[in-house]
Amino acid sequence: MQLQTHIPFEPQQQHQIDYDSKLLLLGSCFAENIGVKLDYFKFQNLINPFGILFHPRAIENLITNAINEKKYGEPDLFRFNEQWSSFEVHSKLNNSSMEQLIHDLNLSVESTYKQINESTHIIITLGTAWVYRHIATDNIVANCHKVPQKEFSKELLSVNEITESLEGIISLIRSLNPKVTIILTVSPIRHLKDGITENNQSKAHLISGVHQVVDPRNNIHYFPGYELMMDELRDYRFYNEDMIHPSQIAIDYIWEKFQLVWISDKAKPTMSEVDNIQKGNLHKPFRPDSEQHQKFLAIQKQKMERLQKAFPFMKF
Repeated sequence: MQLQTHIPFEPQQQHQIDYDSKLLLLGSCFAENIGVKLDYFKFQNLINPFGILFHPRAIENLITNAINEKKYGEPDLFRFNEQWSSFEVHSKLNNSSMEQLIHDLNLSVESTYKQINESTHIIITLGTAWVYRHIATDNIVANCHKVPQKEFSKELLSVNEITESLEGIISLIRSLNPKVTIILTVSPIRHLKDGITENNQSKAHLISGVHQVVDPRNNIHYFPGYELMMDELRDYRFYNEDMIHPSQIAIDYIWEKFQLVWISDKAKPTMSEVDNIQKGNLHKPFRPDSEQHQKFLAIQKQKMERLQKAFPFMKF
């Protein structure tokens, strides 16, 4: 008896990810979920240097700034609730010090420019087509930073606007790094504050816009993370208590599918070694000073040194 709809997956034939790959992940929370897995297995990756970005216009703007090596200054910031912020980035960068925020923003520009230039793979996850326009400046913002809603107008990006933004993103990236593999995804996380119908409309626009630019022959691919959550895992037991975000089981399941498609077979033995070390590092001994535990620590050290000799970028 078939009790589940399955999405067929085949390993990517070219440009798979291994330990020589360098990755940049940009976009919504789902990019961070995949990035955390890549971090755990010690791949070379950079996750959302400007914080979570929910819509394509925000991603396009910050890629533009990175490639143009923009220098942020006081005119790019505003002060609200005793914090300095920028409408171009996520609130996780907010700081009580204007100088520190400027420093952090310019550091993010530098690291993003470097990673775009060096990346073998760039993963972009879109979360919503709903955007907020700051009325005073007429600019679409990446984050409202809890500024009163009356200062913004809410808009839904059309399919054409999303397509144009994605085309701009791809063109900007390829101007610096023509050979990079681009993987596009749509986040399965529902934006229910917009409304259930409005969220569905938003996701439909994103999916339609993404598929206007997906072109495997041009090394632009789509990974169906949204479809996995909505079809294979269509049960609330695969959600967190908020009934919005995927549970850890769901994240692990989607990661398994991502591995199947995108992680090369030659990387998997190293992943097993890393996993073994990571689990060992989480081990809490009953007797830390015992001879048995000291032997365990020595073996752990040998394992880490052996891997770090082969892959100097790994840090445990």
